Amino acid sequence: MMIGCHGLVWAGDFDPPGFERAVTRSRATGFDILELPLLDPYGFDVDAAIETLGRHPITITASLGQSRETDVTSEDLERVRAGEAKLNRAVDVLAALGSRHLVGVLFGELRKYSEPPTARARANGVAVIRSVADRAAEHGITLGIEVVNRYESNMINTATQALRYIDEVDRPNVVVHLDTYHMNIEESDMYRPVALCGDRLGYVHVGESHRGYLGSGTVDFPGFFRALDSISYDGPIVFETFSTAVVNENLSRMLAVWRNLWDDSDDLAQHALGFIRNGLRAVETIALH
Repeated sequence: MMIGCHGLVWAGDFDPPGFERAVTRSRATGFDILELPLLDPYGFDVDAAIETLGRHPITITASLGQSRETDVTSEDLERVRAGEAKLNRAVDVLAALGSRHLVGVLFGELRKYSEPPTARARANGVAVIRSVADRAAEHGITLGIEVVNRYESNMINTATQALRYIDEVDRPNVVVHLDTYHMNIEESDMYRPVALCGDRLGYVHVGESHRGYLGSGTVDFPGFFRALDSISYDGPIVFETFSTAVVNENLSRMLAVWRNLWDDSDDLAQHALGFIRNGLRAVETIALH
């Protein structure tokens, strides 16, 4: 099982120096994966990233969320087309980097909604994800549909909803992406959603209830790690958190980072890696009991 770190633990911008810092610090800490926040796939310097990875190899995954202008669930077809183009560009970037995972809120705008989605909005998004999945499959890339809380999506807030959504998309390389931070808000417990997903769980974010140090909040990590073991999960597990000590001001506002629970990236990341490894190992030892 490969353990990773979200790039925003290390850098607020992913120009070539920011990308290199995230790569080198992830490697030095001992992570297997760096998750790239591919917020602007058009502006990302692919050639520089390839050069950096040639000197400092690490597995890359990427995540993104859609904006108002690229909302594939919009009833404005121009925005839907823009969102599809953005996802296709992200697939091309990841193919160039040898990545196998594009995850996140790919299916709609990341924001708080005041009403439920319409049937038309859902259909538009499903059609786009289906099309992008076909393109991604040509490069061996899996799309992870992230389950997020009610303040960030009006469509997919639980594992059950995600499973229904990927059933509609009906592509083998579209999987569920669970995140403990969001699960802690929306799910009844941390075990059942994982068990429901089974082999359709393809990507995991580990984050504390308040986005701080793992183990200092209310997430039931022992139950979650036991659930992963119960389905023999062997996909990526990526630590995710945010702080204005690293994340730039505009992105901090979008992510609602109103207070900082950490300011030392190295200490935070080392703690997270040890916490995840220890949690997984503890579950392994149950077989000895």
